[in-house]
Amino acid sequence: MADGQLDTTTVEAALAEFHDPETGRSALQQEQIRDIQLSGSELSLTLGLTTWSAPVWSDVEAALKERLQNQLPQLTAVNVNRVVHERRPHPLGEIGLRAKSVIAVGSGKGGVGKSTMAASIAVGLKRAGAKVGLMDADVYGPSIPHLFGVSGRPQIVEDKIQPVDADGMPLMSMGFMVPPGEAVVWRGPMLHGAITQFLRDTRWGELDYLIIDMPPGTGDIALTLSQLLPLTGAVVVCTPQEVALLDAVKAIAMFRKVNINVLGMVENMSGFLCPDCGKRYDIFGHGGAREKAAQLDVPFLGEVPINMAIRELGDAGKTSASFDDPALAPVFDAICHQLVSNLANSAATAPPMPQLPVL
Repeated sequence: MADGQLDTTTVEAALAEFHDPETGRSALQQEQIRDIQLSGSELSLTLGLTTWSAPVWSDVEAALKERLQNQLPQLTAVNVNRVVHERRPHPLGEIGLRAKSVIAVGSGKGGVGKSTMAASIAVGLKRAGAKVGLMDADVYGPSIPHLFGVSGRPQIVEDKIQPVDADGMPLMSMGFMVPPGEAVVWRGPMLHGAITQFLRDTRWGELDYLIIDMPPGTGDIALTLSQLLPLTGAVVVCTPQEVALLDAVKAIAMFRKVNINVLGMVENMSGFLCPDCGKRYDIFGHGGAREKAAQLDVPFLGEVPINMAIRELGDAGKTSASFDDPALAPVFDAICHQLVSNLANSAATAPPMPQLPVL
């Protein structure tokens, strides 16, 4: 191809197997690559990418340019006009849940920062440009409302629950349904009913990602979710020390037992960098989650350090402000980037049908 004539046909041939990161299908066949124009040895084209793939947009554009320059060395310049590609709206409009990816965030035990991590992943995906919802399935200890500083009972509109808005991100939590300080004492069937209602009777709208904050431990909420909708997978949060890793292993076993794919592990509280002297202290150890992930053949998504700003902002209901901290934003952005990159790689090797569960 390198020695052939440089024309639109050769460009299209070079791009025929370039995949859309969301679906794993040919971006050219889906008309996400269009407006191909040659001016001598300079090429310009339009690349349409969905908001689902927002965290990896720059990677995809760079890969497209690299592919063209490797296969068509005659090119002296490649100019890409990147635009948002909108897929056809779901015929049911705004009623029910239609999320392309549903991701549960769980842990084997409490106190490892699972809810903070679920909230931060949701915020990170939204900041990147994706359409994200966050559901608090931790019915016994709902903390998502506090982390975002929102309260009030959701309104019912046309027999559907209107989720609480947090800077443009829809939230649902048992914390909106019960008075502060009141304990939820429910058996399995009642939990199943609440989770079902949160999913089926909430006006979520069209989402790229629904992030679900799971209860700690290995209870039956995971089984309920696996029965209600096709989960994309789960992220397991743990701290580095062995006692926490033992419980994380149980959480991974639980997800696998109910056929929920484990998308990765996150090591939280991974070292403390003293702001005064700059010395690092591995208070809970370091690297345990990475090692355990390798042993269990689970992707490792990243490490989050012990940082006072995370605690202070969470206590103040300003979790989103963590991304204004130059020490924290790259950490959370990297986790979101790795998560979506892994999902895109999976789509490329085994292209799935678009996941639009209707509940």
